[in-house]
Amino acid sequence: MTTESTARAADIDALKRVVATVEHSQQHKDPEAFLALFHPDAIWTTAHGKVLIGLDAIAEFTRAVLPSADWDGKVSYEVVHVLFLRPDVAAVKVRQRYLSPDDESEGAPLYVMTKQDDGRWLLTACQNTGVVVG
Repeated sequence: MTTESTARAADIDALKRVVATVEHSQQHKDPEAFLALFHPDAIWTTAHGKVLIGLDAIAEFTRAVLPSADWDGKVSYEVVHVLFLRPDVAAVKVRQRYLSPDDESEGAPLYVMTKQDDGRWLLTACQNTGVVVG
């Protein structure tokens, strides 16, 4: 394995860890863990089309909505594709599933993440899209 491919594999693992932390924060309805993943200038569009610009707006929305979310914490997030736009910018396609005894719904988020000078990957431009069945 070359140094470049080793570095790329490490970045993919880091991106997957961000998505795993999103999953954990959603399962535990933990706004602070979720918000720690964002770039200060991030843009987030919710599954219902609400556009949030900047960490302050994302934080206000998340703190109001996440703790009282109407699912029982059974949600999963799976990285299905990673496209590096540059070595420090990645588009990450995610499969999101909400599970309940009576129903299942799915989302198809796209997270554009940027690698910071300290090596951390942060959510920077994200679109959370619900999947319509049928």
